[in-house]
Amino acid sequence: MIHAVEPEGRRRDLFLAISKATMNYGEAIDWLYRTQLIGIKLGLENVKRLLAVRLANPAPGVKVVHVAGTNGKGSTCAMIDAIARASGMRCGLFTSPHLVDFCERMRVGGEMPTREFVADELTTIREAVKDWENHPTFFEITLVLAMRYFRERSVEMIVLETGMGGRLDATNAIPKDVAVIMPVAMDHAEWLGDTLTKVAGEKAGIIQDGVPVVSAPQEPEALTVIEQEANAKRSVLTVIDEPLEGYGIGLAGAHQRWNAAAAVQALHAMGLRLRVDVIRFGLENVVWPGRFERRQVRVADRMVELVMDATHNPHAAESLAATWDSVFGSERKAVVVMGAADKKDVDGVLDHIERIGAEWILVPINSPRSMAPEALAEKLRGRGAGDADAVEDVEGGLQAALQRGADNGMPVLVTGSLFLLGEVTGLLDGGEGPRKSSQ
Repeated sequence: MIHAVEPEGRRRDLFLAISKATMNYGEAIDWLYRTQLIGIKLGLENVKRLLAVRLANPAPGVKVVHVAGTNGKGSTCAMIDAIARASGMRCGLFTSPHLVDFCERMRVGGEMPTREFVADELTTIREAVKDWENHPTFFEITLVLAMRYFRERSVEMIVLETGMGGRLDATNAIPKDVAVIMPVAMDHAEWLGDTLTKVAGEKAGIIQDGVPVVSAPQEPEALTVIEQEANAKRSVLTVIDEPLEGYGIGLAGAHQRWNAAAAVQALHAMGLRLRVDVIRFGLENVVWPGRFERRQVRVADRMVELVMDATHNPHAAESLAATWDSVFGSERKAVVVMGAADKKDVDGVLDHIERIGAEWILVPINSPRSMAPEALAEKLRGRGAGDADAVEDVEGGLQAALQRGADNGMPVLVTGSLFLLGEVTGLLDGGEGPRKSSQ
């Protein structure tokens, strides 16, 4: 069930074009984004080869936490990183996708790499792989770039967020000390399988021989698969059975307490003995944009509260709705700006968040997989969700939503795809937003 799109003819010529010996940052990023013509290739052989060529595997003694799952893995990675940094460790964090800046995908001590480093390393990688029959993908190259950055900065610990699935995801080529599996739900069925059991099997594929495993609460059929894999690999499995209470957390929502419990348990499973004050400081100061992120935006002489939260599947939408109720109350309505990827379970998402919207503005997302705004608007109209306007321009849709919020005294909720949140973040911060990326 694994498919790939190979560049052909003139597209391949463009993809392989080399303009000069050393690329600047803009040229390097242009080259990297052209590798998306390859599409998605699940498998470890290519990335293992590139890791070896670039001497990018973790140095001896460096601890690695590998996090998979359908929901909550990004927030959990951010918490692990924040607590490790609070303990004094030099920690590298790899996540995807980015919101605005490509370099967000890799950080050491919270700092992104310089553009000079990215340009130089991508130039070296380009030269190394130019004659390979099976060219590395966008995600494989990005992972190796991050691992080189972590080696350059002499990290003591690395936190890796799985890109998609787990068993054949490029991140699974990195030896690990702890595997973490966050809640598993249906997602990427065309790649991971059409049942929860199959999806869980792909996620559980990050479990390695004798490596401790931490699992968030799971649906019974998913947990059975994880237990079987842990047993086969002789790995100690800890299933989180209660949220972490008694600590302030910098991310909103009751579900973040379950993520925090998994993060703390992962660090303990690695052998770290953390003081309470270290955990408290890390969790209080954790930042993860796009997860019930609240901003105040001025519209003329009024301030409008804007909330951004990614809801790419029903489980995430359920968490958003619960967090909305805890912050605003279940009766509070919003002007909702939404964009979604095609083939996602949009109806399942709307089942949870439809009641929040008094008015809807539907926009495209910055991805080749974008659902047409009018198709999304028709879904809402068919559900009797009130005003649902399709807008082909994200900036215009955002401005209209903020004006309606100011006029009617309502907050604005931006939700759906993380790609939409990235574009809105760029607009609010005065930038151009992220480039299109399918990975």
